Formats: sequence, C-alpha cells, structure tokens
Amino acid sequence: MTTLVDKTILSGAENCPPILEKNMYESWKTIMDLYMMNRQHGRMILESVENGLLIWPTIEEDGVTRPRKYSELTPADAIQADCDVKVTNIILQGLPPEIYALVSNRRIATEL
Repeated sequence: MTTLVDKTILSGAENCPPILEKNMYESWKTIMDLYMMNRQHGRMILESVENGLLIWPTIEEDGVTRPRKYSELTPADAIQADCDVKVTNIILQGLPPEIYALVSNRRIATEL
C-alpha cells in the first residue's frame, strides 16, 4: 500500500508541498512541517503558522501613528513578513482543488 510519505517522496517533496488527501490530515501535517522546516528561514515560517502573522511595528509621523512600510521594517521583521507570505503560499499549494476553492480567500496561515 502506498502511503502519503511514499507519494511525497515520489512526487519530489523538495520542489512542491505534498497534497492533502482525505483522511490523511495528520500525516500531511507532519510532512508539511518538515517541508516548511526545509525551506530557507524554516523556523520563522513555522512560527507564522503557530503564532500568526507579524504584528507590524508602527511609526509616528506628523502626529499620526501608522504601520511601517515594508521598506521601513528591520531586516529581521522583513524576513518574518516574507515568511508570513511564504507559509500561506505553501499551505495553499498543498490543498486539493476542492478545498482550495473553499479557503483561497484566506491569507493568514493560522486560519488555513
């Protein structure tokens, strides 16, 4: 019997995330964690799933407080913001079309 792990290895897990299959969520989740960990800044990507998105720092300008622009983030915050986008992309790529259609409007990894 072919398992999800076998299919992942055969399909080239390094290039694309494994696709979620019915009744195989737990093994899919484990493989997705490993897939994410294997990406550049893998730990930060997993933090996006576990802790939610980066809360962007604010800046006060002319008496008005606003979120910093991407170009104004510290290098560490910019990497975390990039990881927030990457994790959402990874999860969406790992969903079959019928599930993707239901959640494609979500952009927060913890919601997915």
